[in-house]
Amino acid sequence: MNIYETDKLLAEYLLFHYGTPDEVLPPAGGPREALGYPARCVSECLDPARLPDAARALDLGCAVGRSTFELTRHCRDVIGVDFSQRFIAAAESLRVNGGLAFLRSDEGALTTPCRACVPVEIERGRVAFEVGDAMNLRADLGAFDVVLMANLIDRLSEPRRCLDRLAGLVKPGGQLIITSPYTWLNEFTPRANWLGGFEREGRAVTTRDGLDAALAADFSLVATRDLPFLIREHARKFQWSVAQATIWLRR
Repeated sequence: MNIYETDKLLAEYLLFHYGTPDEVLPPAGGPREALGYPARCVSECLDPARLPDAARALDLGCAVGRSTFELTRHCRDVIGVDFSQRFIAAAESLRVNGGLAFLRSDEGALTTPCRACVPVEIERGRVAFEVGDAMNLRADLGAFDVVLMANLIDRLSEPRRCLDRLAGLVKPGGQLIITSPYTWLNEFTPRANWLGGFEREGRAVTTRDGLDAALAADFSLVATRDLPFLIREHARKFQWSVAQATIWLRR
């Protein structure tokens, strides 16, 4: 089974996207700067001053949708796309109802009831969610002023297929935001398809190198950011990671 269709991952991602500090961090405390990652992918990486009126945005690999909702603070229409039917069903429930109950894992079979909530000031009616494959998107999506790809590229079997489509998805002058911890694993991406994290002819090739090679013909890199994030698995186990954000402008 695809792990992104399981109850475990759905609950973890609802907590990752919508959990409060008290719900996520242990009583002993933790790295508060790593909280709110899906919202920070927008607030720390998007430049609203570059957006036109009535901007349109695409959140590609949106998971359960927090970044998608955050994009409505700056864009009139936002589409969230994810390959997981469970994630999109949860995101759609949040869009319609504003909240969704789930069980946070604490220890073994012990859980705590929680509720994911969209911030009340968000205009949820300006968001649409759909199931889709980032490597084979429908042809009539159109073009966008913002495309966000958060923690997606190292979970695709052929990331270059996705990157090759981006020039047609981002409008001239539009912003492309790619964030990733660059965790290349054969279970998701065959090594031959990694963008970086290997040696070639005695030289280290990084994912930044791979992104530069794939995007340089159509995009200009304008900024990079380090974005820490924290995923709670249970009361005593956490994934602490640091994604790199690369921020590009479509020429």
